[in-house]
Amino acid sequence: MSTKSKKRIWGDFTGNDLTNIETKTIVAQGVEIAFQSGHQSIQVLKNINLEIQRGDIEILMGPSGSGKTTLLSILAGLLTPDQGKVYLLGEEITKMSRNQLAQFRRENIGFIFQNFNLFPALTAAENVEVVLNLKGFRGEKAKQQSQILLEQVGLFLQAHQKPSDLSGGQKQRVAIARALAGHPRIIMADEPTAALDSQSGHKVIELLRRLAKEEGCTVLMVTHDPRILDVADRVTYLEDGILKETENQDIHKTS
Repeated sequence: MSTKSKKRIWGDFTGNDLTNIETKTIVAQGVEIAFQSGHQSIQVLKNINLEIQRGDIEILMGPSGSGKTTLLSILAGLLTPDQGKVYLLGEEITKMSRNQLAQFRRENIGFIFQNFNLFPALTAAENVEVVLNLKGFRGEKAKQQSQILLEQVGLFLQAHQKPSDLSGGQKQRVAIARALAGHPRIIMADEPTAALDSQSGHKVIELLRRLAKEEGCTVLMVTHDPRILDVADRVTYLEDGILKETENQDIHKTS
């Protein structure tokens, strides 16, 4: 057993070190974005510099309205920043075309949305199979993989139920199973345990931890849930659109 301590680079990251970029899973350099509200421009993110290593679990916390979901959306390529660059797996996604970005996300990123985003007319298994189909899994292979993923999140018996027949926590677990489809190299999650009770939340977070530590998947989570902080390699705090370093910024893990 060994204790690992990791140090984040703050403020002085310029993005000029291409080797540094290529060895990180997620890198943000000088990211800024403002939204228009009537005649007023509101600066939501200010000079965000961030890097996350392969196999790390990073938790992003902060008060409501601090810009956490906006930052997650930019890092996932769902929003384009006004300024700055984002690199995922060594590739600059902020200069990709819409089609290139869609393909990159499909091949490399699993999303867990706070509002589930399930197809209401499909069963739990079919919701997972849709993503598997997009990633090249077809027919019986997709059905088998869907069952395995639902079993991993404790929903094997609910595989043939539609979202309307599921509780909020069960819908969230379907969304998580779908995000894991096709072995993505990056998982991005917005409040993944918000609809889960303590036992279900712990089971899901342990699954994400295993993916990170055993398969090298990188996990970035936005959360208000203090119950899951102990699985993080690092907790980052966002307030008023600014990433803030705190005394407990680095979490020492035993492995």
